[in-house]
Amino acid sequence: MPFANERLAANKELLAQRPVKTGLRQTRFTFDPDQVLQQLQNRIVGQQAALQSIGNLLQVVRADISPDNRPLGVCLLMGPTGVGKTETVRVLAELLHGNSDALCRIDMNTLSQEHYASALTGAPPGYVGSKEGHTLFDADKIRGSYSKPGIVLFDELEKASTEVIRSLLNVLDSGLLTLPAGNKTIDFRNSLIFLTSNLGAAELAQYQGRFQRGWRALMQPSQKAESRILEAALSKRFDPEFINRIDHILHYQRLPAGEAEQLLDLELNKLRRRLAGQQASLSISGAAKDHLCRDYDQRYGARDLARRVRQELAPAVATALLAEPDATAFYAELQSGRIQVQVVPADYVK
Repeated sequence: MPFANERLAANKELLAQRPVKTGLRQTRFTFDPDQVLQQLQNRIVGQQAALQSIGNLLQVVRADISPDNRPLGVCLLMGPTGVGKTETVRVLAELLHGNSDALCRIDMNTLSQEHYASALTGAPPGYVGSKEGHTLFDADKIRGSYSKPGIVLFDELEKASTEVIRSLLNVLDSGLLTLPAGNKTIDFRNSLIFLTSNLGAAELAQYQGRFQRGWRALMQPSQKAESRILEAALSKRFDPEFINRIDHILHYQRLPAGEAEQLLDLELNKLRRRLAGQQASLSISGAAKDHLCRDYDQRYGARDLARRVRQELAPAVATALLAEPDATAFYAELQSGRIQVQVVPADYVK
């Protein structure tokens, strides 16, 4: 019986918790969907509508009223590069499992040829590797646990071949994938499945660009028109039978220049967490932050700022760390157009 040992342990925990009023109905899942949503909103910038839809899905999963004969949920995240699609799934994995890598991630851009379908679903009978049942899927991460859903990410979906896409139909529908050799079945029925795609991003940017000049600058782009553009791109690439298996199609918006500082703060926090592993901390001046945010390019989103942190700030921090092995506090500031990192004296008081 799947999850038998975990069910026994979970039941013991639930019995111990019964005297305490938690405010939530007890089900086999133990995460708090409201807390997860709040953390997602804190760490993913400018995508409130999409995150709210994910929060609604988590409510259904937490209540344990999802259908038994299919995945817990199938979400397609659509939008331009660098807006947080993949990061949303990684943050969700971290919040549910304590590790952003606790998910089965398939990079679909590596499966652009039809014969790569066997790498995903296993070799057919009679071919090398068919008996071993080798596949790109990580069954343990897909399975999750009795109290936590597994998380599966198919990244850059549109770059996979048509044959590879077709091989996923049964996964998205019944939640089961039987390998061609017939000796192994992978169960996705306790999984949240996410697919990401950049389809329609170029067409959408062209449409939105019309409202940045001339008399249209006084107007706002129509959300209905934007949805039609994305739906047209989706229908052009995928068959109706594939689209019909997706529960939620979520549109991620291009991040405006006004969000640059908030995006930078997220990247700085990532750097600070890495520095904490070296028993070091970092503060940064407003001028240095403005320098990193200069000429922010909306086309590349958060990746543009992450690249600047890696290229301009991280080397300066590394130089200071290596030069001052006993120091624990550092300060980054702008000097002569370049970021310089210095040690904060131990007796320094703000």
